[in-house]
Amino acid sequence: MSDDNEQGFEQDGLEWVQADEKDDAFQPGSGSGQAVVPASDSLPERVYLLPIHNRPFFPAQVQPLVINRERWEETIRRVGNTPHHMVGLAFVGETGVEELSHEDFPEVGTAVKVHKLQGEDAQLQFIAQGMRRFRIQRWLSKKPPYLVEVSYPREPVDAEDDETRAYAMSLINGIKELLPINPLYGEELKHYLNRFSPHEPGPLTDFAAAITSAKGPELQDVLATLPVIERMQKVLPLLRKEIDVAQLQTEISEQVNAQMQERQREFFLREQLKVIQRELGISKDDRENDVDTFRARLNDKVVPERVMERIDDELDKLSVLETGSPEYGTTRHYLDWLTSLPWGVTSDDQLDLAHARKVLDRDHDGLKDVKERIVEFLAEGTFKGDVGGSILLLVGPPGVGKTSVGRSIAEALGRQFYRFSVGGMRDEAEIKGHRRTYVGAMPGKLVQALKEVEVENPVIMLDEVDKMGQSFQGDPASALLEVLDPEQNIDFLDHYLDVRLDLSKVLFVCTANTLDSLPPALLDRMEQIRLSGYIAEEKMAIAKHHLWPKLLKRDHIPKKRINLTDAALRQVIEGYAREAGVRQLEKQLHRIVRKAAVKLLENEQQTIKVSVKNLEDFLGAPTFRKEKVMKGEGVVTGLAWTAMGGATLSVEAGKVHALDRGFKLTGQLGEVMKESANIAYSYVLGHLGDYGAEPDFFDSAFVHLHVPEGATPKDGPSAGVTMTTALLSLARHEPIDRPLAMTGELTLTGQVLPVGGIREKIIAARRSEIFEVILPDANRRDYEELPDYLREGVTVHFASHYRDVAKVVFG
Repeated sequence: MSDDNEQGFEQDGLEWVQADEKDDAFQPGSGSGQAVVPASDSLPERVYLLPIHNRPFFPAQVQPLVINRERWEETIRRVGNTPHHMVGLAFVGETGVEELSHEDFPEVGTAVKVHKLQGEDAQLQFIAQGMRRFRIQRWLSKKPPYLVEVSYPREPVDAEDDETRAYAMSLINGIKELLPINPLYGEELKHYLNRFSPHEPGPLTDFAAAITSAKGPELQDVLATLPVIERMQKVLPLLRKEIDVAQLQTEISEQVNAQMQERQREFFLREQLKVIQRELGISKDDRENDVDTFRARLNDKVVPERVMERIDDELDKLSVLETGSPEYGTTRHYLDWLTSLPWGVTSDDQLDLAHARKVLDRDHDGLKDVKERIVEFLAEGTFKGDVGGSILLLVGPPGVGKTSVGRSIAEALGRQFYRFSVGGMRDEAEIKGHRRTYVGAMPGKLVQALKEVEVENPVIMLDEVDKMGQSFQGDPASALLEVLDPEQNIDFLDHYLDVRLDLSKVLFVCTANTLDSLPPALLDRMEQIRLSGYIAEEKMAIAKHHLWPKLLKRDHIPKKRINLTDAALRQVIEGYAREAGVRQLEKQLHRIVRKAAVKLLENEQQTIKVSVKNLEDFLGAPTFRKEKVMKGEGVVTGLAWTAMGGATLSVEAGKVHALDRGFKLTGQLGEVMKESANIAYSYVLGHLGDYGAEPDFFDSAFVHLHVPEGATPKDGPSAGVTMTTALLSLARHEPIDRPLAMTGELTLTGQVLPVGGIREKIIAARRSEIFEVILPDANRRDYEELPDYLREGVTVHFASHYRDVAKVVFG
C-alpha cells in the first residue's frame, strides 16, 4: 500500500491525531437527514480487517471502539495511510487473539470509517462510522495486518412495497415501545433519526438489530442476510424479546423501589411515633412492656392470694431494675415461669364409660381385666365428681402396652397428656426443681409439664419408675413421695418457684417392669394394675388389627401388594417372638415389610404372599424351636416368673454314684433357690418311706440337682415343690409320663406356700402346650380371677401339703 500514501494519520511518538476531518461521507445533520450512502466506485476494493469479539458491527452504527495497541498498531497505521481511512470489522466470536486465523473470519463484515483516532498507553481508541456491508472475495494477507479484497453487495429492496412497509412500521413501533421502557436507547435513536430517513427499511432494520442485546451469532446471521424483508423477519423477534426483557426489568425495579419506599415510610412513621409518645409521656420501654405482658397473662386465671403477692413483689422489683443487669434477666425468667402456669385453669372430664370402653377397645386387644379395672376407676370418679389425686401404677413386662394404656386413659377422660421418663434419673432437682441461686436454674419436670399442657388437671405419666437411680446429688424416688401422696401434693413446693402448687387434680400414671427396686413407702402410695404377657391368640389379634396395618401405612405400601397368611403370622409368634410383650413381634413384622419392599421395587407388578413355606426367606431360621417337655426319671417341669413374663423351667435330679452320701447344686441359682433346694432335699430325705421310696436310698447316693440354662441367673421362692418332686421321682425310679407343670414353695414340714405371678405362669404353661398344672391352694383365688380364655382347657390341682402334690404326680 505504498502508493496510498496520501493525507494519512501523522504519528509522532505516542500522539495520534486525525489529519483529515473534512470527509464528505459523514455529515450529521446535513441536507434533509437522508443517509449519504457512498457510491460503489468511492469504496475501496482492498481493506484491512480488524476482528471484534462481543457482537458484529452494523452499517447503521456510529460508536467508539477500543483495540489493543501492540497487536493492531501496524494495521491502524496502514489504514491511516489510505485516502479513504476505512477498515473492515468482522465478528470472530469468542476466538482468542492468539488462536485467531484467517479461517475464523466470517464472509460478511462491515466497512467503517475511522474518526478521531487516539492512543493511550496500551490501547487505541477511535470512533467507527458504519458504511456498507462487504463480502470477502480474496485474502491478500493471511497474517496481521490482514488485507482482503472485497465486494459490496447490493441490498435488493422495494421501499414502497406493502409487505416492506408493514415490517418497517412494526420495527418503528417496536423501537417506540422500547424507548420509554429503557431510556438508555434514547441517545442512539436521536443519532439514527439524524442519519437516516424512516422510509429506508435497510438502515432501519440494521439499527433495530444493533440496539438489541441479542447474542453475537444471531446478530451475525442478521448482518449476513442481504434481502431486506428476510432480514426484517429475523430482527423483529429479537426486538420483541428485547421489549419483554426490558418490561420485566422495569417491573422488578418498580417492585424493589416500592418495597424500599414502604420500609422507609414505615421507618419514618415509627420514628415519628416514638417522638410523639415521648413528647406526650406515653412511651413505654422494655421494662414496662414486660410488666404489661406478665400482667396480661393473669387476666383469665385464678391465682392464689399468696402467689399473687409474690408476683406483685417481683413485678415491682422488675420495674426498678436496669434492663441490662443480670438480676433483671433472672427476675424476668422467674416471672415468665410464674405467669405461664395454668393457675385455676382446668379441663372438663369426659366421664362416659361407653366412650372409655370404646377408646380402650380401639387401642388395645386383650387386657380385658386391665380395661375393666380402668373402667371401674373411671366409674368411681363419676360419683366422686373427679378422678384427680389418684396414682395408678401399671406393672408388666416390656412391650405389653403400659405407655399406650396411659395415653388411652387420657383420651378416654378428654384430658391433656404429658409423659416423661424417670428411668436413670439421679438428681432430685429433676423432680423438685433447682434453687434460684445460680444462672440457668430451672423448675422441675412437673412444673414444666403444667406449663406445656396449660391446665391443672392433665394426665402425667411417669415412665420407668423402677429404674430411678441414686447418687450423691439425691434420691429422686424419695422426692416423688411428696408428688404422689394425695395428702401432700395439694401443697407441692418446687424449689425454683418457691410457691405452693396444687397437684391434687393431676392424674398420675406410673409404669414399671418390676416392683423389687421401688421403695415400699412409694409403692404404698400407688394403686397397682398388672399387665401380664399375651398368649398367642392375643398376639394374633394385636398383629392383625394394629401392628401390621400400622407398618404398611407408615411405609405407604398398599395392603393388596403384601399378603401375610394367618399360619405364617402364628409361626412368627411361636418361632421368632415368644416374649411376653409384642415389641419383638413388631420388629419381626417390620423385617418382613422391609424385605418385601425390595422385591416390590424390583418387580412393580408382583404381589407378595408370605406363608409358612417362604417365611424363612424373610426372617431366617426360627429363633425358638418347638420345645419338647423334658421327661425322664428325676425330671420335672416348673413354672417361674421373670421380669420378661412367665417361663417354664425344668429341674433335673440325678444319682452320680453310690460311694457316699452327698448333694450338689448347679444352674447359677440365687440364694433363695439354694435354700429351696436344701429344704426339698431335707424333706425328701426324711419322708422317703411315706411316699413309697426306699428309706435308705439317699444313704449311699450322691445326688446332683441341676436347673438347665445354667448361664442364666435364676432366683425366686417358687421352685420348692418342683425340686422336691424331682428328688422323689429319682428315689422312686418313676418318671412323670405326661405334660405336667407345678409351682409352689415348700416348708420343712411339707406345707405348700403361695407364690406370685399366677397369671404369667399359666400363660407360660399354655405357651408350652402344658394344660395340667399344680398350684398352691392359697393361690386358688388368684387363679379364679383369671379371665375365662386363660383358664379354658387347663386342669388345675390345688395343693396345701406336699401329700396333695405326690398324689397328683404319682397316684
